[in-house]
Amino acid sequence: MTNYDEIDFSPLTALTGDEVITHARVRDVRLASGKVIALITLDNGRDHTRPNTLGPATMTALGETLDALKERAAAGEIDAVAVTGKQYILAAGADLSDITKVGSKANAKLVAQLGHKVFGKLGALGVPSFAFVNGLALGGGLEIALNSDYRTVDASAAAIALPEVFLGIIPGWGGAYLLPNLIGIENALEVVISNPLKQNRMLKPQQAYDYGIFDAIFPAATYLERSLAWADGVLTGAIKVERKNQPGKIERTVKWPVAVKMARGMLESKIGTVPRSPYVALDLLDKARSGTKEEGFAREDEALADLVTGDQFAASMYAFDLVQKRAKRPVGAPDKALAKKVTKVGIIGAGLMASQFALLFVRKLKVPVLITDLDQARVDKGVAYIHDEIGKLEAKGRLDGDAANQLRALVTGTTDKSRYADCDFVIEAVFEEVGVKQAVFAEIEPIIAEDAILATNTSSLSVEEIGAKLAHPERLVGFHFFNPVAVMPLIEIVKTPETSDAALSTAFVVARGLGKNAVLTADAPGFVVNRLLAKVMGEAARAVYEGTPVADVEKAFGPLGLPMGPFQLIDLVGWKVAAHVQDTMVHAFPDRFYANENFHQLAELPQVVEKDKGGRVTGFTKDAQKALKGHVGSSPASADTILRRVQDGLATEIKLMLDEGVVPEVEDIDLCLILGAGWPFIDGGASPYLDREGASERAFGDTFHHPVIRGIAG
Repeated sequence: MTNYDEIDFSPLTALTGDEVITHARVRDVRLASGKVIALITLDNGRDHTRPNTLGPATMTALGETLDALKERAAAGEIDAVAVTGKQYILAAGADLSDITKVGSKANAKLVAQLGHKVFGKLGALGVPSFAFVNGLALGGGLEIALNSDYRTVDASAAAIALPEVFLGIIPGWGGAYLLPNLIGIENALEVVISNPLKQNRMLKPQQAYDYGIFDAIFPAATYLERSLAWADGVLTGAIKVERKNQPGKIERTVKWPVAVKMARGMLESKIGTVPRSPYVALDLLDKARSGTKEEGFAREDEALADLVTGDQFAASMYAFDLVQKRAKRPVGAPDKALAKKVTKVGIIGAGLMASQFALLFVRKLKVPVLITDLDQARVDKGVAYIHDEIGKLEAKGRLDGDAANQLRALVTGTTDKSRYADCDFVIEAVFEEVGVKQAVFAEIEPIIAEDAILATNTSSLSVEEIGAKLAHPERLVGFHFFNPVAVMPLIEIVKTPETSDAALSTAFVVARGLGKNAVLTADAPGFVVNRLLAKVMGEAARAVYEGTPVADVEKAFGPLGLPMGPFQLIDLVGWKVAAHVQDTMVHAFPDRFYANENFHQLAELPQVVEKDKGGRVTGFTKDAQKALKGHVGSSPASADTILRRVQDGLATEIKLMLDEGVVPEVEDIDLCLILGAGWPFIDGGASPYLDREGASERAFGDTFHHPVIRGIAG
């Protein structure tokens, strides 16, 4: 058993230089019963935009505070200890900037052990401990609560989560052992593994309470006083705490191993075996069903030290920094003061994509939105879809009745193009063909104001060519969404040589208003995401047409770590869209991209591939096999050959994109791939992965990053 009191933590002092210390301020509160509770408030002295974090200096000071309170408890001065946070926030977990500087595996282990030493004191004070989770509680913040004897939560808290697996590590300060033993294995699997892998999904307070993470939930207006009164009831025996989800003997012996086995199969099906942290977390949860807390904590110490010093965590931290910082300050965005105020939005088209645009614009901007199409029937269908989707949000409780009615009233549909006259921002969502897009803009431009902005959602066509016949091409900007529109966080904003700063600025401000992250890209074929996905899909198609079975091709792409295989991706995007993008890229760069004329024949089929229950592609349908007959060779490529082709092809293409000035820096390409293609955090986007795999050296004799983004040796 680890004796944390005997460990020398002094090597961690080197990590505290830039730490924003979260102080543990204590005040005594006399309860109605006369009992005294020592209330610790965690506060880093900053406003809510800089959450409390838990670095080594913070943890050391908190440990000293808890030691002092233990002495007071022994002297009979206090009857309980409670921990809460500054307004809106308990703690956002460990200070990740500190963890990235650990320098060695031994120091990484010390970080884990320090957390266990300090948080472990919450259960050894000699009096009961309470966690009053008054706001955001992530990672180590939630583990403070788990290490306490009792827990309440504010019903308005922003988020509750253990997001570590999303970042390539595991809950290492008690979460992997304590949580399953509190709420059962199935709930713990959801919180520790499934949610982080679903775009880092968080729990709402009510969900966390329903799972059994918290013993009580109170409204924000009276949260602290009711938590104190509830604690008083627990201390006096007036309140008996029941934990219905706490696992019993039958769950431990029967249900637990079955749930873990099913989770392992689901992971292998959905994410492959490349990501390490989900499987390490799964093993820790599995072993938590037996043995002591001390043994569980020791396993967390070893696992966290191993993962923190690995390549996947280093890449995750690079990706995390891109998403948290670079995405919020887009490179190349003009001064937002130049943006035109958008008071009405026009959408050309009323199909599914246009209707999704309209729903997003009206929900986020809360301005009038106009949709038009060739005939009233199409318009009516689009408006009905939007109203129906608003109704679904209302039914789920995400909108109240008044808000839903207000949004419906803001959406209008017509065939009368003159209604565009007072629109400030007009975006087209019509067929992906230059002539069609030119024609609809030619019809609209004379109607709208001279300073109104025109936007095209083209996925790969030349924005400059689309605007070639405009009287004012400087007002046109590319505004490329990704599907599904409501979910995908990226918009590629495309600048032509004519695009004005006012148009660009408006596009960036609108994107931010829509809750999206925008990246500026030059007007180059495929822009960023589709250009690189076309490389991935083209190499997959090449292998199939050489004679490689489709299931083998899907497996060959596994080490890339993408959320889905290439043919699964094509099926999601749509075979017609994929065929069109491939044509565009082959036309632009015939020596580097692959397309087969037979691709369009496949795209005409109602179903091209067959899938298993997990959505993974297992083969082609009989109709697709028939369409492929006579087009497929007899020289299947090996998995290594396929993987190397796509790695080297991506490295070559990214280097060319940087040389061509498609984006300012390689970080922008990685950001686009993370946000627009779901490229995994554990790769850090494409470029750190390609550097580590040697593809960059093979393709152009150098690396994208200096030094290469790697874990810590030793």
